[in-house]
Amino acid sequence: MTKRVRRTFTDEFKQQIVQLYQNGKPRKEIIREYDLTPSSFDKWVGQSQNSGSFKEKDNLTDQQKELIKLRKRNKQLEMENDILQQAALILGR
Repeated sequence: MTKRVRRTFTDEFKQQIVQLYQNGKPRKEIIREYDLTPSSFDKWVGQSQNSGSFKEKDNLTDQQKELIKLRKRNKQLEMENDILQQAALILGR
């Protein structure tokens, strides 16, 4: 099996593909005709139905958004902690 080259698609193209599907064109036919992977096609249809946007940040669940926020906060606190540890070492001398 040969490895596929990663392709990028515009939001307009994705919207046209979803429109074809919503207008009744069979999924299998669209995938074959445009040489798409089934997972990409299904992802686009799902994103279109959920949020109407194909951007990843617009399609995050509340839990995913909270996790990103918490990871950012954790990183900030770790940096502050490192700075305080360095300051304590310097002042302790």
